[in-house]
Amino acid sequence: MTLTRGNVRGYEFDRMVLLFSMMDGSREIPCAVSASAMDDLEHASRTATSEREQQFLRLRDRIEQCASRKFDAGELEGTPPGIILRSIDFRG
Repeated sequence: MTLTRGNVRGYEFDRMVLLFSMMDGSREIPCAVSASAMDDLEHASRTATSEREQQFLRLRDRIEQCASRKFDAGELEGTPPGIILRSIDFRG
């Protein structure tokens, strides 16, 4: 089953990730994308913290496609199991 769009949880400054979720049917899958990955995707350097959610929204389709690929490949991490996207996940 393909993941569908969930919710945007917001930017977590301590971990420098934007938290969001994807849905596997009725099951919510926690996800995060690193700030550096988003900056790499936009060829930007150090987007302001206050602009991270807008940056995510601009890149959302691409980020969610990558999250779905990792989910389909069974590449879940952490507790509870979720998807963490880094710059390397968008290469290739």
